[in-house]
Amino acid sequence: MAGRSKDFVDKHRVQLTNRVSNIAPILDELLDNEVIDQETYTRIRALSTTQDKMRELYIGPLQAAACKKIFYDILLKNEKFLVKELSEKD
Repeated sequence: MAGRSKDFVDKHRVQLTNRVSNIAPILDELLDNEVIDQETYTRIRALSTTQDKMRELYIGPLQAAACKKIFYDILLKNEKFLVKELSEKD
């Protein structure tokens, strides 16, 4: 599953960046799971658009495969319809 989650997060980067809408609880869970620290959390929350927040995640914490697995699991909880739609296109 770890390989699948990494592949999904990488393959759908543009779609996820453009279409994730529920970013606040995702950031909260990334902080709770220690994928991001408080400083990164505060910096990302301060960005003006969801797209900018997603881009910041991709250029930082989501570089690590283990973080992609956690991110994917959080996406499944918070953006399940988007994940399902993108999975069906694979």
